[in-house]
Amino acid sequence: MRTRRQFLATTTSLTTVGLLAGCARSPDNTDERGAENTYTASIAPVGDVAFDGVPQRWVTSNGSWADMGVALGLDPPAAVTLTDRYHTHYYDDIPGVSVDDSDMVSLYQDGVNPERFYNLDADIHVIDPNFLEHRTENISQADIEDIGSRIAPFFGNCSYAHHYEWHDDYRYYSLLGALERLAAAFKRRDRYEAIRALHADAQSTLESVVPAPADCPATAVVWGVGDAPTEFYPYTIGGGTGFKHVRDLGVRDAVAASGVPDFHGSRTAIDAETLLDIDPEVLLLRGYEDKTAAEFQDAVVSPLQSHAAAGRVTAVENGDVYRGGGLYQGPITTLVLTERLAGDLYGYDGELFDRQRVADIVAGAI
Repeated sequence: MRTRRQFLATTTSLTTVGLLAGCARSPDNTDERGAENTYTASIAPVGDVAFDGVPQRWVTSNGSWADMGVALGLDPPAAVTLTDRYHTHYYDDIPGVSVDDSDMVSLYQDGVNPERFYNLDADIHVIDPNFLEHRTENISQADIEDIGSRIAPFFGNCSYAHHYEWHDDYRYYSLLGALERLAAAFKRRDRYEAIRALHADAQSTLESVVPAPADCPATAVVWGVGDAPTEFYPYTIGGGTGFKHVRDLGVRDAVAASGVPDFHGSRTAIDAETLLDIDPEVLLLRGYEDKTAAEFQDAVVSPLQSHAAAGRVTAVENGDVYRGGGLYQGPITTLVLTERLAGDLYGYDGELFDRQRVADIVAGAI
């Protein structure tokens, strides 16, 4: 298999990644779509990657990075690991911002076939190579090395969750920290700075929304297994970007306080009786982001209310059961979900962020 890219240089702590990303250049917009000079961007665990042009065609692992690309004004990725977990409807209320995912490829189809990367022929793979090796099937370290050397480098970090045993010797990034790294790779520093300022404004607004710690509700975050769920995967509120909206709203972690093992470590579901033992004041259910609030009420909340054990959970009795938000969040989607959850938890009915400002940033009108 032949590569069309020329090796130049990179310094890296891994052997899985070590190539220059060579990309097509646009004579009309060299600052945004092409570069006159080689430049370097860095991210753990990959290290420094040299580029001889700004990447254009890209693939990524999940909706966190895909949303970062949207925020930076990039074209959508050609592929993500699972397209059904990239919830593009979060953009519906933001004027002029949308993602057509009809042609987007799922990298995971009964495993990840290395040949799929060759067919996609991307300029950059925004994927943590360690995640790809340890968490997906049908692909080996040798495959990853070949993809990085023959097609394009890897440039990603598994920041959405902080629980994997193999992730013990390199740093995680915050949501904005990861965005800053991606902005360096795509030479979109101006949009990064604008998004960072927007997030600072949102955090300032939250100061008047979130109660004192003692007054924040004891909240259980669980993944419901199907409609009318009777089994649940319990999550402690971790440090990854997938829990940012929950952390920012100050809730107390009912699962952690109960001593029930986190699903990431136990890989074990709990039943409704155990949920009753936890007895949270608020129940956040993940896995239902494809449903509207009304559909969620009909398919999930109503059956819980009718269940002999689940119906006695404080959150269910009081009507404090809500969609928990997607696991993969970027700088735009986390604002959408934080605003939604602030309304659910605290009755906040304002706008946490300026939607037109988001649209302007995405469009480059900074």
